Amino acid sequence: MNTVSGREEFADWVSPHLTAMARLAARLAPDADRDDVVQDALVRAWLKRHQFDERRGTPSAWLLAITADQAGKARTRTGRRLTAVPDVPASKDHEDGLDLRRALERLTARQRLAVDCVYFVGLTVVETAAVMRCAEGTVKSTLADARAKLRVLLEVAG
Repeated sequence: MNTVSGREEFADWVSPHLTAMARLAARLAPDADRDDVVQDALVRAWLKRHQFDERRGTPSAWLLAITADQAGKARTRTGRRLTAVPDVPASKDHEDGLDLRRALERLTARQRLAVDCVYFVGLTVVETAAVMRCAEGTVKSTLADARAKLRVLLEVAG
């Protein structure tokens, strides 16, 4: 097990993951301040840094799982469920019935989390499984279901 002990070492260790943490926080808690969510995640990570085990996953997956948890807490504090889909520009073809934002809103919360992690944050299936706390096969299945639903919603032939 590899642990991070000092403040500078911790800062260097989390630095490459801050952008992904911010993107995930903004997507999962659109009504909260994403910087507050990331800050809360970093405090939690610092306090639990001794629990990180590189044999069980990457630093990115571990930090993003903490970020997802903190985003959920932020949603609870704001009293809002995850229904809005932020940062997805309306389709240029909106007039033709293609509206990605609206289609994403119609996915289940679990499907949106998988889509957000893989397609908007850029995580691998393995990392997404760690964030979602499920098996890789579950992530693949969830993504397949989400893509199938999006295909129907967007009327795109598969």
